[in-house]
Amino acid sequence: MNPSSEFKRVMSLAAALVIFTTFAIPLPVHASLPEAQALHKWKSGLGNHSLSSLSSWTSSPHNVTGSNSTMSPCTWRGISCNRAGSVVGINLTSADVEGTLDEFPFPSLSHLANMDLSINSLFGHIPSQISLLSNLTYLDLSVNRFSGKIPPEIGCLRKLEVLHLVSNELNGSIPQEIGQLHLLSEVALYSNKLNGPIPSSLGNLSKLAVLYLYNNSFSGSIPAEIGNMTNLEVLHMNSNNLTGSIPSTLGNLTKLRELQLFANKLTGSIPLELGNLNLLSLLSLDRNNLTGSIPPILGNLTNLTILYLYGNQLSGHIPNELGNLRSMLDLELSTNQLTGPIPSSLGHLTDLSYLFLRGNQLSSSVPKSLGNLMNLKMLELDANKLTGSLPENLCQGGFLESLSMSGNKLTGSIPRSLKNCTSLVRLRLEKNQLTGNISEIFGVYPNLTFIDLSSNKFYGEISTNWGSCMSLSGLNIAGNNITGSLPLEIGNATKLSVIDLSFNSLVGEVPKEFGKLTSLETLNLSRNQLSGQISPEIASRPSLLKLDLSWNRLNRSIPQAIGNSSKLTHLYLSNNQLSQDIPGQLGMLTHLNELDLSCNLLSGDIPIQFNELESLVKLNISHNNLSGLIYKTFKDMRGLAEVDISYNKFEGPIPTTMAFQNATKEAFEGNTGLCGNVEGLEPCNQAVADRESSRAGGRVFLIVFPLVGAVLPFIFFGIFFIFRRKKIHRTVELAPKTTEVFSLSKYDGKILYEDIIEATGAFDEIYCIGRGGCGSVFKAKLRSGDIVAVKKIHQTVDSGQADQKEFLNEIRALTEIRHRNIVKLEGFCSHPQHSFLVYEYLDRGSLSTILSNEEEAKELDWNKRVNIIKGVAYALSYMHHDCNPPIIHRDISSNNILLDSEYEAHVSDFGTAKLLKLDTSNWTAVVGTYGYVAPELAYTMKVTEKCDVYSFGIVAIELIKGRHPGDSFSSLVAPIDIEISVVLRNILDSRLPTPTPGIEDKLLTIFQLAIACLSADPQLRPSMDTIAQRLSA
Repeated sequence: MNPSSEFKRVMSLAAALVIFTTFAIPLPVHASLPEAQALHKWKSGLGNHSLSSLSSWTSSPHNVTGSNSTMSPCTWRGISCNRAGSVVGINLTSADVEGTLDEFPFPSLSHLANMDLSINSLFGHIPSQISLLSNLTYLDLSVNRFSGKIPPEIGCLRKLEVLHLVSNELNGSIPQEIGQLHLLSEVALYSNKLNGPIPSSLGNLSKLAVLYLYNNSFSGSIPAEIGNMTNLEVLHMNSNNLTGSIPSTLGNLTKLRELQLFANKLTGSIPLELGNLNLLSLLSLDRNNLTGSIPPILGNLTNLTILYLYGNQLSGHIPNELGNLRSMLDLELSTNQLTGPIPSSLGHLTDLSYLFLRGNQLSSSVPKSLGNLMNLKMLELDANKLTGSLPENLCQGGFLESLSMSGNKLTGSIPRSLKNCTSLVRLRLEKNQLTGNISEIFGVYPNLTFIDLSSNKFYGEISTNWGSCMSLSGLNIAGNNITGSLPLEIGNATKLSVIDLSFNSLVGEVPKEFGKLTSLETLNLSRNQLSGQISPEIASRPSLLKLDLSWNRLNRSIPQAIGNSSKLTHLYLSNNQLSQDIPGQLGMLTHLNELDLSCNLLSGDIPIQFNELESLVKLNISHNNLSGLIYKTFKDMRGLAEVDISYNKFEGPIPTTMAFQNATKEAFEGNTGLCGNVEGLEPCNQAVADRESSRAGGRVFLIVFPLVGAVLPFIFFGIFFIFRRKKIHRTVELAPKTTEVFSLSKYDGKILYEDIIEATGAFDEIYCIGRGGCGSVFKAKLRSGDIVAVKKIHQTVDSGQADQKEFLNEIRALTEIRHRNIVKLEGFCSHPQHSFLVYEYLDRGSLSTILSNEEEAKELDWNKRVNIIKGVAYALSYMHHDCNPPIIHRDISSNNILLDSEYEAHVSDFGTAKLLKLDTSNWTAVVGTYGYVAPELAYTMKVTEKCDVYSFGIVAIELIKGRHPGDSFSSLVAPIDIEISVVLRNILDSRLPTPTPGIEDKLLTIFQLAIACLSADPQLRPSMDTIAQRLSA
């Protein structure tokens, strides 16, 4: 059962109880004066927000003089009284009450029977004085911010029947004393920080019907005494750290309707005794470490509607007896080690909507009886060893939405029932041996969003029907035997974002109608026999991220319009017959990460605009007829990590950047005019080298240029200059008109020190827009009209060794970085009075600020959030894998992710950045933001790039959830992408509408990666390079 629906049900019961109490009992003329005075005194100590919501809680001057006729609390909001005028009920649920219970009048309310303060802003501890409410039968303090332990004195409330402490910040263990409350029928303690073992004394609660302990940190085994609670109907202990086996005594709970133990660390086999629970409708044991076989006796649970056993280590065959579960709606056995055939008896489950058996070792053919499942919506059998053909009547009921059979050994053609299955939303049949004429076996699917038929043996031509699938966002038919030309009608499917038709035998031109695909992000037509020119309409798609037309027969020139594809990150045009010059408009692709133009007939010089490709990491222009000097074009491309310019006509010295200095000799072969101090090249004539390098070096004169393309000698010069000024400052007071300047290349000139001082009012607090551990950030509008962000480094007594070190550390890291998702350092100044860095100003501010603002968070839709996560991943991947030595940020958090006007993410604040020397241990003090720091730093203090990976995982979940996950993320761990989708949907930011299926798939991938990032073992976390590749796939 959904936790929110459970809570609403409980709230409804509580509200009904209060209404009954309020209206069924006549109100007295005179109420208890001491009770009223005590409650009024508590109100006076609450926060200001509480005053308006409790405005009816008033006292008049007459009360002081002795007349208590107007002092009846029975007319106050949320108060109910008995016939004698005593307060017996308080219901202030959702009353916007803020404060503590420290001054609550427990001693004065001896008649109180019902107390509901849920869904407020109460905080602090639950006072032990609560034990004085000896007549209390109903207590609900849920959805507040109470912390500390549950007081043992709660065991004195011997009349208590309902105890709800849901969704607080309570910690410690459950007090044994709760076992003394023999009248309890409901206990709900879920979504706290409770830990320790579950007390065996709970077994004394023989009247208990509902027990919710999920989403905490309980450890140890499940007490066998739980089996004594013979009236229990609902038991939820999922999402904890419980170990050991499932006690067989649970088989005594014959009234049990729901048993949820998922997402723990339980071991052993499934007890046969669970087969005695004849009333059970929900059994969820998924995401544990259970072994052994599935007991056939579970087939006796004929009331079962949901059975989740996925994500364990169960083995053996699927019992035929499961076919007896005629009430079954959702059967999920995925990601185990199950073998043998799929029982044909599952075809008897005529009410079944969801059948997930993926990720096992199931063999034999898919039973034809599955075609009898008329209500089936989702069938996931992928990643097994299934053979034979698909069942003929799979979509006979007309409800099938998702069919996944990928990664098996299926043969034969597509059944006719699928051709007419208009309910289909997702179809995945990739990596099989299916065959058939693809132009005849698929129809028109109005709801289809994604189809993957890749790596099969389909033949024929691509049908024009795909152009009528107006919801389609992903079309993948790569790796088949498809022939013929591309139908221009595909251009009508305007929601298409991914098209992959690679590794086929397609001919003809790429239709210019593809240019109408306004959502197109990935177009892969590589490894075909396409000819003609590259259509400008296609090359200029602003939404395009990846374009792969390699290994075809395309000719003529690269269209200049390609510069309009401003978001392009990967461009592959190799192994064609493209000719003429490389267009300078390629330099407009500032997000481009990989560019491959190799094996063509391109000629002329490399356009000087290439030096604008600040995000370029990999470049291959080999095997062309290109010529000219390359030093000037590539000398400032510090982000470039891999290059191949072989077999051209280049000449002159190669640049001194990492990509060229670390390249193999094969990368330069076939260029007789190149020179440089690398293997395979002749040393350059010194005069030539001096002439080429003097243009870059001659600008250095008493000015520090920490620009993104700066080289290391500038850093050493800056350090020398800083310490020299510090020495002078001991005897000379610097005049206000300091001429010390720094260069900002963006502004075509020098920005004086006084300009920054003037723009920030000498760093007046009114210009401060943020604070960090080692500095404050100010917004500055310069004389030129440009707006920049200025980070002023905190000055301390030992600033030469402490904050000065942070300052230089940040400079060094930033000057070697050029990446679209990393905040740009425009300049810096180090002065005896002020040291500061100047960044580009990003007007939307930090991600943290946006997520905490209701209206701004709604503007941050799912597409934007996905792109933000990608941007952060690309930035960290660059830092970890493309910088030498690698750079660890060490303080990734939503506070340090800034957004520009287009909501593009920029990682900021390298004040704690550490250059990772691969031959050192990196022992250091713990730094970072609380809630984002990897757990191993608490006891090892060994910094690795996996610390950033952990922080990235937290940020990713924060974007999905809309807020920091807190300590609840441990309950989110799930191993597979289908069942985890349920978990994902439960945590989606409720401020946004439900994501479309295409976006939900992306969020699912991100969620999977985020969970992997949060592994307690750093070695099990994926690398940022792996994450970046997954997100760009």
